[in-house]
Amino acid sequence: MLVPRVWSSVRQGLSRGLSRNMGGRASWEGRKVDIAGIYPPVTTPFTATAEVDYGKLEENLHKLGTFPFKGFVVQGSNGEFPFLTSSERLEMVSRARQAVPKDKLLIAGSGCECEAIMSRTLEMAQATQATVEMTVSMAQVGADAVMVVTPCYYRGRMSSAALIHHYTKVADLSPIPVVLYSVPANTGLDLPVDAVVTLSQHPNIVGLKDSAGDVTRIGLIVHKTRKQDFQVLAGSAGFLLASYALGAVGGVCALANVLGAQVCQLERLCLTGQWEDAQKLQHRLIEPNTAVWSGAQKYALKQASWVIVT
Repeated sequence: MLVPRVWSSVRQGLSRGLSRNMGGRASWEGRKVDIAGIYPPVTTPFTATAEVDYGKLEENLHKLGTFPFKGFVVQGSNGEFPFLTSSERLEMVSRARQAVPKDKLLIAGSGCECEAIMSRTLEMAQATQATVEMTVSMAQVGADAVMVVTPCYYRGRMSSAALIHHYTKVADLSPIPVVLYSVPANTGLDLPVDAVVTLSQHPNIVGLKDSAGDVTRIGLIVHKTRKQDFQVLAGSAGFLLASYALGAVGGVCALANVLGAQVCQLERLCLTGQWEDAQKLQHRLIEPNTAVWSGAQKYALKQASWVIVT
């Protein structure tokens, strides 16, 4: 287990190394990874004493592994990462890597909150460096790629230039591919299209998970990044068909935790051009998807996952 003392030691070592190499790049050498497919954003199970239940996490992953997912997302919004310590976040990634087959992609949310990040000298702010350190650490414990949410606490200062600077620094120093993550319902901040287009040109930024639900925006991003090796994932099963029709390559869908077979079936119908059947299935998934996201969403999703998966 990555106890706090170990994380503290790792963090100090990373800080020293990164501070000496701020102008350098990680050893990813421009490699890309294909993120096309369906991913369930895995929930974080807790015990009655509010400890992370790692055994239940592994059990859930083994059961979800029976579906034809491309991979799994841990430490996304459904993973409730803001409520976890750094050591818990890393332990979750480590346990997930052990439970997930090697041929399945493991994408880990590594975003850390950030202050205003543009300065006259373009130096990396402390919280941006914290995101880099978390990213590097998650790579060390088994993540294949990271998903980095937009920093939002000082959202009034989060201009396109500031966000481009933040993500560029993270991608420069990440040893694994980076997926941008825009979820304005939680952050109050949409990653601007112009920033996405600029960042799509970075060789270590492979795509975007867009949870805004604006299919016009998704279509525009797909169109404007078509010349780049850049992929877009829908952030919900509620607009998965529409996203596929506009050029998205998959989705990170909370509903896949509950109705994995059906979400994967919708993917297959879209990819094989069976649009009439896909439309019928999409219609049937709208209400359960809405139920997953309504009210006490995390509690409802966890309870539904427990009933269905077990």
